[in-house]
Amino acid sequence: MLKTMLFSLGLFLALYLNTTAQQQVPIPTPAQLQWQQAELAALVCWDMHVFDGEFYVQPKARITPVEDYNAFNPLKYDMDQWIRSLKDAGFNIAIFTVSHETGFFFHQSNATPYSMKALKWQDGQGDILRDFKAACEKYDILPAVYIGTRWNAFYGVYDFKVQGDNEFARNRQEHYNRMIEKIVEEIFTNYGDWAMVWFDGGAHGPEQGGPDVLSVFEKHQPNSIFYHNLQRADIRWGGSETGTVPYPSWGTFPYPAIGAGESTRKEIAANNFALLKTGDPNGSYYMPAMSDAPLRGHGGHDWFWEPNREHIIYPLENLVKMYYNSVGHNSTLILGVTPNADGLMPEPDVKRLKEFGEEIDRRFSTPLARISGRGNNISLSLEKAQTIDHIILQEDISKGELVREFILEAEIIGKWTEVYRGSSIGHKHIVTIDPVHTDKIRFVARSSKGEPRLKSLAVYKIDPPQ
Repeated sequence: MLKTMLFSLGLFLALYLNTTAQQQVPIPTPAQLQWQQAELAALVCWDMHVFDGEFYVQPKARITPVEDYNAFNPLKYDMDQWIRSLKDAGFNIAIFTVSHETGFFFHQSNATPYSMKALKWQDGQGDILRDFKAACEKYDILPAVYIGTRWNAFYGVYDFKVQGDNEFARNRQEHYNRMIEKIVEEIFTNYGDWAMVWFDGGAHGPEQGGPDVLSVFEKHQPNSIFYHNLQRADIRWGGSETGTVPYPSWGTFPYPAIGAGESTRKEIAANNFALLKTGDPNGSYYMPAMSDAPLRGHGGHDWFWEPNREHIIYPLENLVKMYYNSVGHNSTLILGVTPNADGLMPEPDVKRLKEFGEEIDRRFSTPLARISGRGNNISLSLEKAQTIDHIILQEDISKGELVREFILEAEIIGKWTEVYRGSSIGHKHIVTIDPVHTDKIRFVARSSKGEPRLKSLAVYKIDPPQ
């Protein structure tokens, strides 16, 4: 009887300690889960300087108003073509730059005259944001919106601020702040739900003399991703614009926000933003990294379309490596794509995106075997001995990131042999190994914050491209 009671008590304590440990691990919101499960996002970059016939120079664009905004005249405009090309490439989220550094807003706004209503194009009735949202819904892509408030060449706002320290400047700052609040309310209420809202370079709040966009967001888009200001960030920049993060890249972070520019904490900016890249396994906030890069970034760095720049589209092999080192490192890959001055996604870009989607599908759509499970030791048996060279691990991150250290073993000639040693898994970790011939693979957790929960342990043999 005593032995039974002691066993029951021990079992209760083990379950209690395991549950307590998991409760201490940050848990993603449904929006964060949706974000990571999407894996591939496209940032659709369009602004007035696509139409000015001059090469885009960012420092100049931030301080120079557009000379003629009616140069915007995309004669072959086809939003359906934009979003169809992204769907064909395997993207699950699309983000549109409703405004960028020029200060022009690509929606029907009553808050600012510098918007679609001002154009001769479509008799001032056009609404790119409306068309974008509708096309995303048609092709079953999650829509998101990117809003630039930090720079506005038209209103003379530089790094969040109207320049000057007098009553005139203060009045203009107050006007700008209220205008931005009204604009974001339009975007958050007139177009339905957004999967993510991205404030370019952050969004200073009232504490820093800026508009109160966070409260407008929380009122009207409570189920979305907010990115980002000094108060809150639901995802974090991955520390570079290379489309990659290092391994490990934990989904947790020690601060609730990352700031921008001078507002970034010294601890975050140190060592070339190392903390943004790696995260912190002991961080108190769930804030996974995103990895962004322009598609036209091979020997250049073009977020916005320029003529005769097709040669800097990333080669397919580079994009595949980017995928391994973003999605495969527990991050979401954001590729910047840009329609041209005709209003079409350029054919060379569309072709490369399709090739990319097809190659990722070819590699990973059909595993040799797959299993899910719970515990420190999870084995996967193949129907017969085969050569494998890739293993993909996925945690059930709805319960948080629990695994801290693990090994992967293959049974070779009747003996378990270590083939990989790692730490972070998170949503997805793509493991490449030297080819082994085996019929059994084993996951062994060496350290965890609770009972490991694998959503998937899958093995592959990837043939080289034809």
